[in-house]
Amino acid sequence: MSVLRSIESKIAGLVEGTFSRAFRSEVRPVEIARKLAREMEEHKSISVSRTYVPNEYRVYLSPRDRERFAGYESALTAELAGYLLEHARRERLALLSRPVIEFETDDRLGLGEFGIQTRVVQPPEESEPHAEPEPELGGAGRTMIYSTAGRLAEPLEQRARARTETVLLVVDGRRMVVGPAGATIGRSRQCDIVIDDPNISREHAEVRPRGGSWILKDLGSTNGSSLNGHQIEGAEVLRPGDEIELGTSAIRFELE
Repeated sequence: MSVLRSIESKIAGLVEGTFSRAFRSEVRPVEIARKLAREMEEHKSISVSRTYVPNEYRVYLSPRDRERFAGYESALTAELAGYLLEHARRERLALLSRPVIEFETDDRLGLGEFGIQTRVVQPPEESEPHAEPEPELGGAGRTMIYSTAGRLAEPLEQRARARTETVLLVVDGRRMVVGPAGATIGRSRQCDIVIDDPNISREHAEVRPRGGSWILKDLGSTNGSSLNGHQIEGAEVLRPGDEIELGTSAIRFELE
């Protein structure tokens, strides 16, 4: 097993072992690691004889995802930094210092989405002068957003404009506001929207933002979820006036 693959397996092991209860959302450490490597390669700066890559990475998480990382960030950031270091060595990419990973919360992100911003940062002290010109150290790059759908071609600022609308779910005449991070629906009192229907699973489905839209996703319920009369597979985009059927309950999706 290669060193890089070994690190991937170790990060994956965090989910299966100690961190299994901490990462119940769609954001997974292995997925963050792979997207960090992708951003590293997409922000290369070619010098005379070296190809420099960013050495500072900020990972933005939704409030609910960030909460699940509480208490584990120090161990995880160390593993992610090691992953990027080995990736750079394997691909013959130059770093001005060991990679630094930082986590931050951004309420413009929905559950299961995360943003990555990269920077090339000059170390505070140099032990010896460079024999060739250094890469231009510009400001932070555009924050790219990831989800299970992959890389989304929009900056975080554009995402914020899409979140100004008020999302409502209408159940039995009750108009319930969905927060910017989305809402889980089910019988369990732990859900954001609780529906007392024996045909609905404890955690049945969720409505949450993705890209500039809102989606409905079934959470592995027993009876499935339907949208406008057809049962969904995976996630489907919601539009104002759509009818969501869970068990024997009808829910209308609205935007204001």
